[in-house]
Amino acid sequence: MTLARGLPAPAQRTRRGAWLAAAGEWLRTHAGLVRKLQWLVVIVYAVLLLVPALLPLPERTAHLWNNLTLFAEFVFWGLWWPFVLLSMLLFGRLWCGVLCPEGTLTEWASKHGQGRAVPRWMRWGGWPFTAFVCTTVYGQMVSVYQYPKAALLVLGGSTVAALVVGYFYTRGKRAWCRYLCPVNGVFGLLSKLAPMHYRVDDLAWRRSLSAEPGAPIRISKRAVDCAPMQPLRSMQGASGCHMCGRCSGHHDAIALQWRSPAHEVVELGASEANTWQTALIVFGLLGVAIGAFHWSASPWFVALRQGLVTWLVERDIYWPLAGNAPWWLLTHYPEQNDVLNWLDGALLLAYIGATALVWGGLTLALLALAVRAAGPWCRQRLHHLAQALIPLAGVGVFLGLSTITLTLLRGEGIVLPWVNTLRLLLLLAASAWSLWLGWRILQRWQVGARRAALGSVPLVLALAWIASAWGWLFWWW
Repeated sequence: MTLARGLPAPAQRTRRGAWLAAAGEWLRTHAGLVRKLQWLVVIVYAVLLLVPALLPLPERTAHLWNNLTLFAEFVFWGLWWPFVLLSMLLFGRLWCGVLCPEGTLTEWASKHGQGRAVPRWMRWGGWPFTAFVCTTVYGQMVSVYQYPKAALLVLGGSTVAALVVGYFYTRGKRAWCRYLCPVNGVFGLLSKLAPMHYRVDDLAWRRSLSAEPGAPIRISKRAVDCAPMQPLRSMQGASGCHMCGRCSGHHDAIALQWRSPAHEVVELGASEANTWQTALIVFGLLGVAIGAFHWSASPWFVALRQGLVTWLVERDIYWPLAGNAPWWLLTHYPEQNDVLNWLDGALLLAYIGATALVWGGLTLALLALAVRAAGPWCRQRLHHLAQALIPLAGVGVFLGLSTITLTLLRGEGIVLPWVNTLRLLLLLAASAWSLWLGWRILQRWQVGARRAALGSVPLVLALAWIASAWGWLFWWW
């Protein structure tokens, strides 16, 4: 087999490794084609986002194949978001580097903008958690999954913000994607589990730098335009890499290669862990996201609402029951019999917040107990162990989003009776994956088999507690 030109020696050891490295090289050598694909995605994205917002809401007899609004809803929420999340687990952030319209637009704006330095406020570590929580909650308030104007407001607002940030900051980079994108943190977490990454061979890099004048260097030492601003020589994980392939072959030292799905979490997790990342996992993906999927299906929410309505009416307090909030603040579509009043909005916020505190709080407590059971208390170990929950968190959000897919398919008369079985298998597989990662992390702490076994008991309880949230949504309610 003829190996691709410019691949580092480690990538040439196996036929499979050489094939993957060649795929990374293809992205670099076909950059022009990739750019055309990116702009095609931008056009499709703009049409599906803008046009439905200008059309009347679909009639009850409308279908996916004859109504652009329903088709766009299915594309965005039935296919796009759930399977973009899934792609992070399989390919890393390939979506970000090759297909994301916001990434393309913010980089384009940056090339033609003012090129200012990234300000200190933008580098705040809490943005991934804060942006995810605010976007998720606000999306529920305006029913972003159901109405095109709400989708335009949330997704379009994010896109406009990406353009503005790109125009003012950096030159030809993606400051928006690295610091402020609402799903940057989630994508970074899920890509830690991807079985491929751009590996940097430090020995090959140093060999390239020290080569004698005139010595053959297969790939030039050209500067690499890394849009997400990664430190290429010291890059070890995949959470910040957009998998665009621009650095492939750089210094004969970077190539797309296979790796263990546990590598980044187990081996690098301790150095990358921090409070905000743990908050995103525990209170974001395993708290706010669960509450966002729960509230509209929860009989607890309905019972609480009915009780409060009765209490207010008995006391002649009617203003919280007024449905006069604007559509961009609370869902307001009277022609669809879909209006949230002020009480609904307050309960929605309270329910999601309480869910985040209850599910996230108990999960965090069980993780802390696992750390303490395994040995002396160490906050960094808590943050490290929290990363073991990423598989279950990611699969849970995927299943939550897939309910939208299934709802839209049922509207077309397509019923999949095996879905609940598949959901159960996915939750069991994700739980087993998380437990395996947790066990590997406990072993890495070198606490001994007995201590590791003790630490795994609270971890199992945490996984069961998390899975119960989806049990309520899919089976028990």
